[in-house]
Amino acid sequence: MKTLSNEIIADIKKDFVYRKLKNNERVDGRKFDEFRSIEIIPGIIPRAEGSAMVKLGDTEVVVGIKMQPGEPFPDTPDKGVIITNAELVPLASPTFEPGPPDENSIELARVVDRGIRESGAIDLEKLCITEGENVWIIFIDIHALDDDGNLLDASSLAAIAALMNTTIPSEKFGYGDDEILPVRNIPVSVTSLVLDEAILVDPSSDEEKLTPNRVTITSDSDDNLVSMQKSGAFLLSEEKLYELVDLSVEKARGIREMLRDV
Repeated sequence: MKTLSNEIIADIKKDFVYRKLKNNERVDGRKFDEFRSIEIIPGIIPRAEGSAMVKLGDTEVVVGIKMQPGEPFPDTPDKGVIITNAELVPLASPTFEPGPPDENSIELARVVDRGIRESGAIDLEKLCITEGENVWIIFIDIHALDDDGNLLDASSLAAIAALMNTTIPSEKFGYGDDEILPVRNIPVSVTSLVLDEAILVDPSSDEEKLTPNRVTITSDSDDNLVSMQKSGAFLLSEEKLYELVDLSVEKARGIREMLRDV
């Protein structure tokens, strides 16, 4: 008796997921505009200056924050520095390969970094120690533990949650007492898959396999758009874009309140 190859099984599964969507159903029973369950666990890494784990359905991400003094950028001598890195290891998904960061990890780090930076989430001027000489450098390290879809939103949420419980280790380096990192804004990203005319919020890994067409929209605490990332070669009408923006801002509000409660 012949067994089906992995490719045939994958194609059958994709066809099943697609047919469900054409009938206005998602495989996991969610509505098209519904997120999976979200769990936020702050302070997951005791030795880090700040940290958080986010579980978005079965997708799990841990973010650690490290801070140390260093030189500012020449064009911003009175502001601290943010450096964001993402690590996608084979343990999290069989599609990830060992080695240096690939385009997926680079895109992930840039989207997370842009949301934090463009929202002004951190008051970087307060991280200046000596203008032009010494400032605090914030290292945001993203580690994917399990990828079941939508790593972008899970990583962005874990990053801002980690920053919100970060302590500046001033005493450790002889700059006075330790203090809480000045977080003044809470950016939240919402990623949607665009399949034909349907918009699927928080796509699962099975849904992501149907199409690379997705849009990530990040808004701040005042509902202002601070960044947008479009992936996939597809046309997006003005009407569909406005629909995506309104939906993303609305969903971000609820997630932001959850984050504040935590």
